[in-house]
Amino acid sequence: MFSLVRENIRIALDSIKSQLLRTILTVLIIAIGITALVGILSAVSALENTISSDFSSMGSNTFNIQRYEFTTQRRGRGEERKVNPVISYRNVKAFEDNYVFPGTKTSLSFTGTRSAEVKFENKKTDPEVTIIGANEHFIQNSGLKLDAGRELNFFDIKNNSNLCVIGSDLKKALFEGVNPIGKTISVRGVKFNVIGTLESKGATFGNNQDLRVIIPIQNARSIFTLANIDYAISIMVDNKDMLEGAQDEAIITFRNIRGLNPIEENNFGIERSDDLINRIGSITVYLEYAAWIISIITILGSSIALMNILFVSVTERTREIGVRKALGAKRKTIAFQFFMEAIIIGQLGGIIGIIFGVLIGLLVATLANFNFTTPWFAMFSAFTIAFIVAVVSGLMPALKASKLDPIESLRYE
Repeated sequence: MFSLVRENIRIALDSIKSQLLRTILTVLIIAIGITALVGILSAVSALENTISSDFSSMGSNTFNIQRYEFTTQRRGRGEERKVNPVISYRNVKAFEDNYVFPGTKTSLSFTGTRSAEVKFENKKTDPEVTIIGANEHFIQNSGLKLDAGRELNFFDIKNNSNLCVIGSDLKKALFEGVNPIGKTISVRGVKFNVIGTLESKGATFGNNQDLRVIIPIQNARSIFTLANIDYAISIMVDNKDMLEGAQDEAIITFRNIRGLNPIEENNFGIERSDDLINRIGSITVYLEYAAWIISIITILGSSIALMNILFVSVTERTREIGVRKALGAKRKTIAFQFFMEAIIIGQLGGIIGIIFGVLIGLLVATLANFNFTTPWFAMFSAFTIAFIVAVVSGLMPALKASKLDPIESLRYE
């Protein structure tokens, strides 16, 4: 039995070699569909991993008050969306003073600029450093971790101390080979003493999270005096079971600060980190649908091409089939031979498509600084699809070959 299978596989391989050009074209068509599937699913998986890790580092017990919800919806075609007022310093300060829910830490912050030039002695950075003004809870609520030194504390914020915590890339740019703790940097002519450095967070969508300086919020307000600065509030709850109650209390408190009456809608957004992850996941689902649609269309074409090449092969080898039948070959033996050709071609296309798809996903993840992971589901799906294509495409030609009359086949020219 095994010797017969081995012989049929050898005959199938010889047949493939004899039709090398057609086989290569068919394999490439199958590979293109598999590449599209694996490549897009790999890139989407890397995107999901990156965003999920960014938000999950904040913890599932954190929520934010901001100007808009994560998704801004339009009320209808031709109608302008509702414009919420910015969250001012007066708003956030009033919230900090009035929000008294137990077991919570409230972070206040704003981004002064994303294009600052930071100096240390005779070194300076390009004008691409982000300066953040924040209170003592910002680092913890944002899911950031210290690499060395300490965070800003209550007394640093209360006394408006000229202290700062810097990102890992800024440390590399200005303090290569030097311990930055205790050193003095200059931001727009104001000197700050470095008390801590952050662990690397990487970049997301071109936004380098490691090239930043965190300074006390009042110091930042004295340096960056633009009108209509939009502040952010982040609340962390010590006990996750109290999250809903803390969120409800925060909404009531901020509505009172905004002066909203009971029938008015919120003119601010409130978001939980796990809500963001779920919403982003629902968006990436559409990308996965696109990957499946593109691959199915391409694979449909490749299955037709594979079926065509096998039908041509049956026609060209009609005389050979007649000889084999005359020598005693059974119908199932003939069918198995052509069936093996389809399986081999299909799996070759699947393997090549998986390799190119993973490489494309890795390239996209590298260029976009995403967290790449091996797309096992996509690879398993690709193998399964390639096998199904081979089975479906090889079935009819194999049956046709097995049903040929040996006498008529021997007469075929």
